[in-house]
Parts: sequence; C-alpha cells; structure tokens
Amino acid sequence: MTRIGIAGAGAWGLALAHAAKRAGSTPVIWSRRGPSQGVDFAIGGGSMLLSDVDMLLLTMSAQDLTAVAKRLKPNLAPSVPLVICAKGIARPGDRLLSDVLSEALPGHKIAVLSGPSFATEVAAGLPTAITIASHESALAERVARALSSSSFRPYVSSDPVGVQLGGAIKNVIAIACGIITGRKAGENARAALMTRGLAETARLGQAMGARIETFSGLAGLGDLSLTATSLSSRNFHLGFALGQGKSLPEAQAEITGVIEGVATARAVVALAARHGVEMPISAAVAAIVEDGADIGDTIAALLARPIKNETA
Repeated sequence: MTRIGIAGAGAWGLALAHAAKRAGSTPVIWSRRGPSQGVDFAIGGGSMLLSDVDMLLLTMSAQDLTAVAKRLKPNLAPSVPLVICAKGIARPGDRLLSDVLSEALPGHKIAVLSGPSFATEVAAGLPTAITIASHESALAERVARALSSSSFRPYVSSDPVGVQLGGAIKNVIAIACGIITGRKAGENARAALMTRGLAETARLGQAMGARIETFSGLAGLGDLSLTATSLSSRNFHLGFALGQGKSLPEAQAEITGVIEGVATARAVVALAARHGVEMPISAAVAAIVEDGADIGDTIAALLARPIKNETA
C-alpha cells in the first residue's frame, strides 16, 4: 500500500487525501495548523510524519512553496519524489514551481499534478480527470496509479513545463473572464478572452519548450474552461466582483482562500518578457490588480490593438 504524504491541510490537500484513500493508498497529512476537523487520516504539525512516505504531494499555495519545502527538507529522504499540486508562478524571480523546488529540495524527482479539479468535487468523490506530468515517465505513472480510482482519473504527460503554465495562467485569464462577466459585457466577449488567453498561454509555452498539444488537454483547455466560467472559481469570482465595481480589497474580502491569479499575473508578464512573448490579456489583468488601472480603459485598449493573423 502506497503511503502518500500530503503537505498542506487546506481544501485541496484534504481533497487529495480523500482521493488517495479511495485509490487504496494511505494518506499522511502534514499541516502547520495541526489537526483538522473531520479528517480520519494521520495528521499533525511535526514533519517527522513524512519521514517514511513513498511520495509527497505539495498542496500549499504557489507563493508558500519555497518556505514549506525548506521546512520539510530535514525529514525527507532524497529518494522521495515530489508532486507539485499548486498552480502559479513563483515570486520573486518569476519562475516555474518545478525550478523553485529543484533549488529548495535538490536531488528529488519531481512531478506536477494539474487539471480541472474543484477541491469540493474531488473531496465528494465526483468524477474528475487530471494530468500528472514528469520528465520521468515512470514517476508520472507511479503517481497516477497511487491516486487512480473510479472517480479520480489521472492521465500522464511528459510535459511538466506546459502543464505548469496551463495551470498557472488559466487563473489570470479567469480573472479577466470574471471582469467581463461582472460588467455584463456578454458571452461573446468571455469566449473571445478564453480563446485568446489560451493562445497567449500556448505562445509562452512554445517559447519555453512546452508541447503545443498540452494546451488543448486537461491542464490547458480543460482547466481554463472550468476556472473561467464559474463563480465557484476564486479567480473568476474575484474578477466578477471587480467587474461589478468593487475595489480589490473589497473583492478579496468576500472570497475564502488564496486567489493565485493575483500574484501570478505580474509574474506571467515578466516571464513572457524574458522569452520575448507578448501576452496582452495577462498584462491587462496585471495592470488592473496591481496598478489599479481603470477597467474600462484597459478593455478599450485591448480592443484597439492592431489587426493581426489569428494564429500569429
């Protein structure tokens, strides 16, 4: 029986613990907050709990990944593979989470788990399909087997760069789609934002060595179509509130949990600039959430961009 360590007892960590248990694996949860009500798995604040796990799922927010990894380092054997379950670009430095993790915990094999997966639905056992990506195909398959059940269907990929970018940037595009919906700008506009947002994600992915087909899969189109269309998405909800005229602090106050797209937007723009890629939608979201740019003016500027070939 596979012992799956799970760092983080937030909604996503607990959901993956339920998925692991349904798959016949044994989840062992580490949390800085201590025991969580309603969880019947091993749980506690001491990282010694994770000293003998077969793999470790990292479910904290993208911006907390480095600090938590350093805290866990003394009690992790070098042979324990790490599975990134957060979706974001690390700041400062504007780096992929796999790069950050390789530096914080050198020597460990790394996989990435992503895809369309609201935590509440995974916890409830509703049908969910996700992607597990790694440069080590055997590792991706091993993680998939440890989590697979009749309600949780993993697919494997050898493109962790593309899977990470798809999972991170869809949060930024979801904020844009929420803004448009909150302003009652219509379904046509939201469809356009989703399509063009996915196109700019794929451009950056190709520049960074990802495979184009990854962005039409679960970690690309699949995750975007979920996150950019539902108020159950924290990022869409934030954008919706902004579109209704609320300030960023007011919008954040009505949402429980981390809104990854807020921190990711500026990081995506910086990463794109580093690779010579233009990402106007991501830049517009960054201007709104970080610089307080006027939403009406920002939308007008997007619509006034020069005509170009759709596939360019």
